[in-house]
Amino acid sequence: MSKKIIVCILFLISIGGFQSASAQDQKSTTPAGKRTSNILPRPDFQFKGHVGRTYLESDPAQFPQPVKAPKGAPNIVLILLDDAGFGQFSTFGGGVPSPTMDKLAAEGLRYNRFHTTALCSPTRASLITGRNHHSAAFAGITEAATGYEGYTCILPKSCGTIAEVLRQNGYATAWIGKNHNTPTWETSDVGPFDHWANGLGFDYFYGFNGGDMNHWNPVLYENMNLVPASTDPNYYMTTDLADKAIEWMQKTKSIAPDKPIFLYVAPGATHAPHHAPQDWIAKFKGKFDMGWDRYREEAFDRQKKLGVIPANAKLTPRPESLPAWASLNANQKRLYAHMMEVFAAYGSFCDDQMGRIVEAVKKLPDADNTVIVYIAGDNGSSAEGGIEGSINEMAFFNGHPEKWQDNLKAIDELGGPKHYNHFPSAWAWAMDAPFQWTKQVASHFGGTRNPLIIDWPAKIKDKGGLRSQFTHVIDIVPTLYEVCGVTPPRELNGIAQKPIEGISFAYTFDSANAKGRHNTQYFELGVNRGLYDNGWMASALSFPPWQAVRGAFDPDKQKWELYNIDEDFTQANDLAQKYPEKLRQMQDIWWVEAAKYNVLPLDWRGSNPRMNAELMGRPSLIGGRKSMTYYNGTNGVPDAAAPPMLNKSWTITAVLELSDTRDSGIIITHGGMQAGYGLYLRAGKAVFTYNYLGLDHITLTSKQPLPKGKTNLVVDFVYDGGGMGKGGKITMSANGEKIAEGRLERTIPVQFSIVEGMDIGKDVGSPVDWTYKMPFKFCGKIEKVTIDLK
Repeated sequence: MSKKIIVCILFLISIGGFQSASAQDQKSTTPAGKRTSNILPRPDFQFKGHVGRTYLESDPAQFPQPVKAPKGAPNIVLILLDDAGFGQFSTFGGGVPSPTMDKLAAEGLRYNRFHTTALCSPTRASLITGRNHHSAAFAGITEAATGYEGYTCILPKSCGTIAEVLRQNGYATAWIGKNHNTPTWETSDVGPFDHWANGLGFDYFYGFNGGDMNHWNPVLYENMNLVPASTDPNYYMTTDLADKAIEWMQKTKSIAPDKPIFLYVAPGATHAPHHAPQDWIAKFKGKFDMGWDRYREEAFDRQKKLGVIPANAKLTPRPESLPAWASLNANQKRLYAHMMEVFAAYGSFCDDQMGRIVEAVKKLPDADNTVIVYIAGDNGSSAEGGIEGSINEMAFFNGHPEKWQDNLKAIDELGGPKHYNHFPSAWAWAMDAPFQWTKQVASHFGGTRNPLIIDWPAKIKDKGGLRSQFTHVIDIVPTLYEVCGVTPPRELNGIAQKPIEGISFAYTFDSANAKGRHNTQYFELGVNRGLYDNGWMASALSFPPWQAVRGAFDPDKQKWELYNIDEDFTQANDLAQKYPEKLRQMQDIWWVEAAKYNVLPLDWRGSNPRMNAELMGRPSLIGGRKSMTYYNGTNGVPDAAAPPMLNKSWTITAVLELSDTRDSGIIITHGGMQAGYGLYLRAGKAVFTYNYLGLDHITLTSKQPLPKGKTNLVVDFVYDGGGMGKGGKITMSANGEKIAEGRLERTIPVQFSIVEGMDIGKDVGSPVDWTYKMPFKFCGKIEKVTIDLK
């Protein structure tokens, strides 16, 4: 499409003269046909009786009554798994057992044409708002935000969440687990908190802020308070999250049994790290020795037998850039098969813990009037482990490829607390059977088509039924509004609301053959582009997801494919050459949708540089400061609010008061087991360690313990310059005397960690090296720690 045409489209949209094919006018009514208020909050109470000079001369007092949900409004339990493919779990033909999904599917409905956005933050923004991800300003993940309207990752107040709307319509609301919809620079202990879960309409929050989390040593928040690390040696995060979900639900229903609940559970599995209990890993020994090619074939056969894909569906071929299982040597097969065993244990255990929540729901007095929405993935399975697999996801985000020979050395520790392991890209492709591609690829169903199950005993009568209408994550909110009898507000908390952009599919509950109503839907992520329109799908790939470093790209030369998905369920038969006019029409519609929903400007840059907040100019609590001082007890400062110490010289000065020459503990640490640095004392000796992606640990140690009394401990790093990730000289001194020196030959170029930040006085999360035991609290006195950037 020419630039002149695009400008015309933008102008027409700006004056309201161009209606998108997917514009939708959704009206919700209560079961009795009465509309709930479309302006929230409701007006303040006004006494309508007679008021005299005294109460004796006045009509009887009448208190304002709490808002009640519409009569018959159901409980809602919304479960969203992470990084899961269509062909991953057994309910949809995969090799990972999912008995909880099986049970819900047998009682309710399965949807086999449900779509996400191909990435976590965007899908989650759409899920809780009912708007397209660019409309909700979530073109990508929060860690890669840029300063364009659709890309800021700051949820607009014009896109109110379903939790806020239901809360103001008489619901109790809670969010358990992953929150990847708060701007990174707002996730510190000083907020602001209006984009935290509590500020988005959720009465209660227990979980983590970020894209993923260490399941053995997580950094968790309860509402806005940092949760102390567990002392349970068998602690595991998914179990903890399930416990909290059940506890909140039971407490709420025991105190206010007539108040319906909205419970959103996002456990963070099966996103990396692939952590799982050892006894669950053992259950899958040898189960994946057949490899990814044979796995896809077996999953494809099971899918046909289950009926979740049509009998005439075709299995799409492996991309040329992924290796055949038969081409691997014996050690590669041994490593990769075990990585898949760990992943299967991870996913199966997660479904088991979600089953505990479901069991608790089924014991509620109003269990039959509870809608359970179970979405197996916010996108397709993740290929971010790279071609050879990974034991540290930050290697991918920092553009450092790992070698299978190095990862093989850790094979017996995979799934445990020492590694952030992630299986190879080809296993992700296998989990997305029968489709092409994986997570991040919004152009193809391997990235966007996820299993959806809905159970509602009181209303759904077609037990075990299958629904094949085209649906999208933006349709969940309007569907829930309809079944709750709640009107989407046109004004919420004083802000005019964008229209809901999804379509309710509650009409499918009673009819398997009802004509679909969601007729047009654009897709875009990293310039992987797609357009669904009335049974056709146009698709254009930009970069494969395992390509972390991306070079020059021209979207005008991007190759487009065309599929008739009414006849071709898996996108196996490209019709672009046969129907060029149809493809051109689809491309033009894509540009219309892109202009309407803030998709422009297109941005294909990868994690380097997009994840470097300083290079991208994202807001920062550091601002333009070059010197920052912190005090003991400052813990869990997220990476985005911590000093940007990458690609530059810096100095750390710690003022300590030591009562003993054998004092020990953390002075300052930033990052953790994936990457970062730490300054601490061990038996009185000063230690500085730098963790380069778990591959190198450079450690400087003083020869003698520091003296009792006041000590100024300084670590000075002089950067070589010449680009990103270069080395430099490092010197450690105490009270002006040099006590150790050395070199860092390479440094982290993009980010230490997605999930772990900076701590003073103890280590929160995982250790930066494995020579000390968490939390390694400092036993002397830390007066202050100052960081100077140069």
